Formats: sequence, structure tokens, C-alpha cells
Amino acid sequence: MAPDFASQEELNARKIVGVNAETVTNVTSTDIPGHYPGEDHEWDLDDFKKTFRVQFHKNQPHDASFSLIGIDASIANAFRRILLAEIPTLAIEYVFVHNNTSIVQDEVLAHRLGLLPLTGNPAGLRWLHQFRKPTDEDPEGSGVQDNNTVVMKLKVECTKADNYNELDKKGEDDPRLLYKNAHVYAKDLEYVVSGRQDQYFAGEENAIRSVHPDILLAKMRPGQCIDMEMHCIKGIGADHAKFSPVATASYRLLPTITIVKPILGDDARKFARCFPKGVIGLSEVTAEEARRRESGYEGHEGEKKAVVKNTFKDTVSRECLRHPEFEGKVKLGRVRDHFIFGVESTGQYESDELFLESVKILKEKCQTMKKGLANIMR
Repeated sequence: MAPDFASQEELNARKIVGVNAETVTNVTSTDIPGHYPGEDHEWDLDDFKKTFRVQFHKNQPHDASFSLIGIDASIANAFRRILLAEIPTLAIEYVFVHNNTSIVQDEVLAHRLGLLPLTGNPAGLRWLHQFRKPTDEDPEGSGVQDNNTVVMKLKVECTKADNYNELDKKGEDDPRLLYKNAHVYAKDLEYVVSGRQDQYFAGEENAIRSVHPDILLAKMRPGQCIDMEMHCIKGIGADHAKFSPVATASYRLLPTITIVKPILGDDARKFARCFPKGVIGLSEVTAEEARRRESGYEGHEGEKKAVVKNTFKDTVSRECLRHPEFEGKVKLGRVRDHFIFGVESTGQYESDELFLESVKILKEKCQTMKKGLANIMR
């Protein structure tokens, strides 16, 4: 709860991380109990509900951007780490090579297959359980079952095209026209329905398949073939990067730009060029501003002045701090509790769904910790 004698301006200033030419200041959070004498900063759920906000900036299936406002860096970083490493996804884990006469070695091709991003019916993907591998303590593991393993096959053979002789006489040199299956793509993988999986993965739209069907796996020539069976299981990014559901998940703090002294004329135009397009704008000094004493605009009516338009687009390059004409006229910073997230999904789940999954996992972790603490107190 904010104290009566701390103004809102002072409370806002405490949230700003100062960005200087060569240093960063005010980097430590101070809204903790006992830091300011006479002020109560004890965490309160009702206060958190009033101040916490979520703002979406972009929400596309594979790319989402949103802001979490009013949370601590530890919580924001927990969401980021969970997105990267703790949300279970489906990927190819075991590859059984029956025949491979292509120039791509078995282990290289198996590695390529493992990195393919897969997708399918979301309800079915959630229905699948995680596969438990055999260990010294559990030699049998969970075993291959319809609710923990998805089977796929890749069986292709390269042959000459039906009109090969005709094309050859014309001097055609494109192998994709001269031969059948000269290029092996991710779309050539075939999903094999097992047991109860037909309830979730029946039909082309629901079947397990590669997110990007045109990923090139191998090149072949007549007489070469690939015959493989693959077992897909659920895992987490902490075990292997192929199980990570995101291409990237990151956040940055909202930049702040405060013009403390007027920047006019050619200096204003130069100042705007120091920032990405759209961050700084130019507007004319009004008659009212020019009449105001000690405003810095006296006698400059009609001239162009620099104004802050949209700090969201700023990259905090600090370019403006390199120029002596702007010294003492601008302050740069970042808002400590305004986190701008960027989540790029690999395609198995939509980006906004992934964040909700990270919230569920963090909630489960908290519940587990509460149970552990309760057991200790018994």
C-alpha cells in the first residue's frame, strides 16, 4: 500500500531504470517491506489485481507480442524460462532405419527428422501422455502405447520420370523434372493411426504432420530409397531443444524518453534521426507556449520542436547521448515493471496458448511448493 506522504510522481520515478551514456542507474527494486521508513510495501493480492494489466500488441498464430504491466522481474523471467524449456511438445525421438541408400547418413537424417516441428489436433496433443524412458530404477519404463507414442513412416524411392528420355533429349537438367522423388520433403512423412488415436487424429486436418511441409530432408537419384519408421513422443525443452515449443521467447522493458529542455529547429530534426522512425515527432511551437515565461520557447513561435510520439518502438540505442547539443536536454530510461514479451511459436501450439500454458505450469509449481511446505510444518 502506497504511503500518504509519497507522491505519485515519486512512486513513478522509483520504477524508472536510468539509461545513461555509459552506465545504468536505479537498477534495484525498492518496493519491498522496510526499505522506506514508515512506508508499507507488503505484497497485497487486492492491490496486485488493481495494478496488474495485460496489453496485446500483436496476436498471430505463430507470433504474439504483449505487455505484462505491474509484475516483478522474477515472475516475468519465470514465464520466459517455462516457455523455453518446460512446456511438453511432440517430436520425433526414435528412428528405425530399414533402408537408406541416399547420400545422407543415417544419423544425420535422423537428426534432421528430430528437429521437424510437428502439429496436429490440439486436443489430441494434450491427450497424449509423456513417454517414460527406461532407467536403472525403472528398466521397463512406460512402454510404447497409443497414448504416449505416435508412429510415422517415411518410404520413398527415386525413379526416372515417365518422360525422362524426352526431357533428356531437350537438355533438361532440373532433377525435379527428370526424376520422381528427387527431393524428399517433410510432407512425405506418413502418419500411422494407432489404437485410440483415431478419435483425435483422423483426417488430414487433424493428423500428425510437419508444420512446414516443404522442409527439404534429402536429395536422391534413381536407384536410391529411404525406408524408415519414426516414433514421436512428448518431451520438454530442458531435455532437448527439439521439444521447445517456441523459436524464441523474450521480453524487454518499456523505454522512456523525457525531453527536459526544448529541442528546436535543426536540432529537433537531428534528434528525431537518432531514434527509429515513429519514436520522435516534430510539431510547431504554439503561441501559448511562446508566451509562457521560462518555457524555453520564448520567441520561437511556429518553429519545429521535438516531441515524444511512441517509445514502444525505441531500441534504446543511446545514439542521442553521443551528441553534445543534446546534453542535459533528454533523459532515457526503462519502466521496471512493464515487460514487453515476444513469443514466436514453432507451430505446434499458437503463441497466445503457449503463454497460458506457462501460467498453468507456474501455478502447478506453486501448488507443489505449498504442499511441500505444509508437510515440513507437520
